[in-house]
Formats: sequence, structure tokens, C-alpha cells
Amino acid sequence: MMNRKKNEFDLSRYLKERRDIINGFLTKILVQCNMEKELTKAMKHSVMAGGKRLRPVLCLAAAEACSGDSAYALPGACAIEMIHTYSLIHDDLPAMDNDDLRRGKPTCHKQFSEATAILAGDGLLTHGFLILSRPELFFETFPEKKVLLDIIAIISDAAGVNGMVEGQMMDMQSELLPDKNLEYLKTMHLMKTGKMIMASVAAGAVSIGAGEKELDALMTYAEKTGLAFQVTDDILNIEGDPEIMGKAKGSDAVNHKLTFPGLIGLEESKKYAEKLVNDAVKALEIFKKDGIPLKAIAQYILQRQK
Repeated sequence: MMNRKKNEFDLSRYLKERRDIINGFLTKILVQCNMEKELTKAMKHSVMAGGKRLRPVLCLAAAEACSGDSAYALPGACAIEMIHTYSLIHDDLPAMDNDDLRRGKPTCHKQFSEATAILAGDGLLTHGFLILSRPELFFETFPEKKVLLDIIAIISDAAGVNGMVEGQMMDMQSELLPDKNLEYLKTMHLMKTGKMIMASVAAGAVSIGAGEKELDALMTYAEKTGLAFQVTDDILNIEGDPEIMGKAKGSDAVNHKLTFPGLIGLEESKKYAEKLVNDAVKALEIFKKDGIPLKAIAQYILQRQK
């Protein structure tokens, strides 16, 4: 095997280092909630079950792309992961997607109870905003209050009725649509997945005072990357290995979900994902070397197996 080139960017190492940092702070946050409580145990079960940590890593990488100290982005990164995990817990519930596995482990309602899972999701959602409003409880470095308020606005807008929650509603309603169309699907995933990915990137950039030009480029990158992530998610639901993904495949077809392969076919979906990633990478040109991690993350989406 050839040795890795001296200056070649090592995405695996980059992701591991940042996941370790994020996991350390998430553990610290949960410990302060009293780990003896059933509610906190349920929260920990889902938050610490593993996962790619894509959103918080994007948050840190966006700060770095703007030549900033990513330590300032950590409160936003941790809050975003907790809010994202809440959404997964609720998505897995019998009233939603009714899934048994998440990240290779029993879903929260399977491990505990449906009521406990609902409350664990509620706890993660609200605690995420405590992290942002009182970061001094958990972090030594954090943005000033005005900037934190801007980040709270960005994340709450993306997570609520203008974003993720409405996207989930659109997903549920799509099963009843007489006519399936591509624009509805794109809008649904922009809301359900894309808005929180865009918020992750925006939170990282805002945390270190990025300028308008930088933010515009990052938002283009994040929108394209977010949609590409969902397209590949749909593809993996057909072709993925359940052992690697940590969840069953084929559930979209069983549940009559509106998906990209279902509308435009599997091969066209792969081409579309590739175009989205290429467009995302192109948007990063203004960042030069500082944008390499974000570029690598976008390209990784095409090769990911989970």
C-alpha cells in the first residue's frame, strides 16, 4: 500500500478528532443533568449511540473556513447535535416512521418506552437552547451574548415550523399525495434536512463573525450539501448494508415514502447527487485552503455507506 502523501488532507482523522471533542462536551453536558435519572439515561442512549456528527462537524469546519477559532462554534455545535437527536427520537416513534433501530442500537422508544422517548426528545430540544443561552456552564470559550442570540434565532428557525418540523409534516403528508412531484420532494428535504445543515454551517460562521460574502458562499455550499445528503440517504435505503448503516434498508418502499429514486430512478439519483456535490465544492473557492475540510465532507457524502 502506498503511503499517504505528506500534505494530503486526512478526512477520517479530521472527523475523528472533532467527533471526540464534541462527544466530550456532550458527555459533560449530560453528566450535569444527573445520570441516575431515567430521563437522562434515555437522552444519553440516543445522543451517545454513535452517529456521524455531521452537523456539529460542519459547524466547526465553517468557523475554520472563515479563518476563525472553532472553539467559539462549540456551543452551537453541541446544541445542534442535541436538537438533531431529538428529531431522530421523534421520527422513530410509532406515530412517525416506526423504526426499531437507530445507529445500530434499539430506538429510544424500544429501549425504554414510548412516553420516555417523547420526553427524552423534549429534554434534548430544550436543553440545546440552554446550552446556547448559558454556555458558561459548559464551555470556557464562547461568543458574546449578541452573537449567541443570533445563533439561537438561526437554529430555532431551522428546527421549527419554517424548517425541520414542517419538513417532517410534509414527509407524512406526501404518502397521501395523488401526484408525486420533484419540486415537492426538493422542498420537503430542504425543510426537513437541509435547513438544519444550513443552520449548522451558518452557526459556525456567525460564531466567529464571518462577513456577508463568506456567509453567502457557505449557504450555497450548505444547501447543495444538505440536498445531496438526502439523495444519498434515499439511495442507501435501497442499496445500503444494514450492518453498516445500523438500520434496516427498504423501509422507504414499504412505507410508500416519496424518494428521489422513486421519482427519477436510481441512476439519475446518483448523477443528481454528484452534481449537487460538485456545485457545493465550487461555492467554496473563495476560502482556498481553509475550505478543504468542507470540500472533503461534501465529497465524502457520495462515498458514504451509512
